[in-house]
Amino acid sequence: MKSFNLSVWKRVKIVTTLLLLCFMSYVRGQEPAYSYFYRVYLRDKGDNVAGKYSASDLLSSRALARRQKAGIQVPDFRDLPVYEGYLNQISLLGLKLHTTSKWMNTALFKSQSAFDTKTLLSLPFVSDVKTVKTPGKKNCYSDKLNFKIIQTDLPPFDRPITMINGSSMHDSGYDGKNILIAILDGGFINADYISSLNSLRSRNGIKTTYDFVKKNESVYNSSTHGTAVLSVLAGKIPGQIEGTAPGADFLLLKTEDVESEFPCEEDFWAAGAEFADSSGADIISSSLGYFNFDDSTLNYKISDLDGKTAFVTRAADFAASKGILVVNSAGNERDNLWKRIIFPSDGDSVLAVGAVDADNIISSFSSAGPSSDGRIKPDNVAMGVSIPVQASDNSVGRSNGTSFSCPVLSGMSACLLQAVPRALNNDIIQVLHSSADRYNYPDSLYGYGIPDIVLALTELQNLYIKIPDKGIIASPNPTTGTFEIIFLSLPETFTIEIISMTGKLIFRKDFADYAGRTIIIRELQHREQGLYLLRVKYGSEINVLKIIKLNN
Repeated sequence: MKSFNLSVWKRVKIVTTLLLLCFMSYVRGQEPAYSYFYRVYLRDKGDNVAGKYSASDLLSSRALARRQKAGIQVPDFRDLPVYEGYLNQISLLGLKLHTTSKWMNTALFKSQSAFDTKTLLSLPFVSDVKTVKTPGKKNCYSDKLNFKIIQTDLPPFDRPITMINGSSMHDSGYDGKNILIAILDGGFINADYISSLNSLRSRNGIKTTYDFVKKNESVYNSSTHGTAVLSVLAGKIPGQIEGTAPGADFLLLKTEDVESEFPCEEDFWAAGAEFADSSGADIISSSLGYFNFDDSTLNYKISDLDGKTAFVTRAADFAASKGILVVNSAGNERDNLWKRIIFPSDGDSVLAVGAVDADNIISSFSSAGPSSDGRIKPDNVAMGVSIPVQASDNSVGRSNGTSFSCPVLSGMSACLLQAVPRALNNDIIQVLHSSADRYNYPDSLYGYGIPDIVLALTELQNLYIKIPDKGIIASPNPTTGTFEIIFLSLPETFTIEIISMTGKLIFRKDFADYAGRTIIIRELQHREQGLYLLRVKYGSEINVLKIIKLNN
């Protein structure tokens, strides 16, 4: 018996030792907790000069194409990386580098204990230092990024789209295809398996994931907030949820630390925006914002809402200066003490989105403008009350917030960019303003109001398309198989037929509720070289054109 007890004890001891060794190994593999973060502002970029880098060293081909389209110089000073020599000198002082911002020429360092910032300020290449995270939770918001989901069938599931006259865009084939949207959020739990995103995943529409808080590629953790936002953009379940840009591609970027609220998250946001830029994103959709922090001494003031004070706002405007359309939630603060829009929605080049209900009435929570320097904010509003979202595989539910009105407009903006590829980010903002129902009398709650996406499309096409003097034109003609039909007047409902020279009808299609004045036809791509007749019927008109098909 004693021998048995001794044997059992030995086994327990061995197992305990092994478990302890495994635990110690696990702990050694983890980064220690850092309680202090410091944002270091650098005076220059050392010997990093434009001539040292080619454009392709700094940016992807997609990013270069976007810059070229907008006539933006590449590279400029802000494209150059932060000087590594400066970073190394600071690291030798005992601080650990977390991230940098080439646009702001800053570096975010962290420490396990308080660090004397005077040491940093004594360095000749440092212009300023700000403490952007401290230990403790002095003013923590326990509901940060939390949202409620309820089960209801009202209003109709497609009301967010029909409200802005967006159904015609989808019916016309504009679903955001070939547009890259970067979502900056707090996490994407379940986005790797929920049913409404099956189509997105099956076509590999999620191009990249990255967590700028933990510095790894795992984003399917920590929050379902980004998942719900993504479902508004790309979700698809007939009769339950219809994403605003189901054909777009996405970068899922976690920039929000959901466990606390400190200004270092602005640095994470800037890092995410710079990643989106260099990856070639066309749109940043951000349902995040800042104003109060867990350490109240770091809080912003209402007067800071001037578009040039907050770190995150300046980063958002720099993103816009690179040709990216930056769309941000206006905030849910009107029934709270703050009341006003949140940063970076005060940005002068940021499209700030408020929330209305299904009856087009402003929600009680949608943050109020204007900016502190008197600019119209929010820019526009979209449905953000009882909007269909999916955050788990159980079911689609409804939720509230400007977090969800934001992806309604960022998704529809992707459809506009698909329809008019030459359009610039500022063009999109302008037509969303001018097509909205309050354009002539904007205010501090609705901004310019609810946009009409078809009207916005028409205005964009009028800017970039040569309109025929009469009837229709087809271009290019001759064609190798793909050509565009351009209408003098908006057709809305029409029929297209293609007839061979032998009189055989080889293509016919009816279009109802069509958006815009152009349509691309690809039917001749696999047809023989020769002459074809194009017949277009719309209204009381019948237009016939000869199309010359050349070999590829």
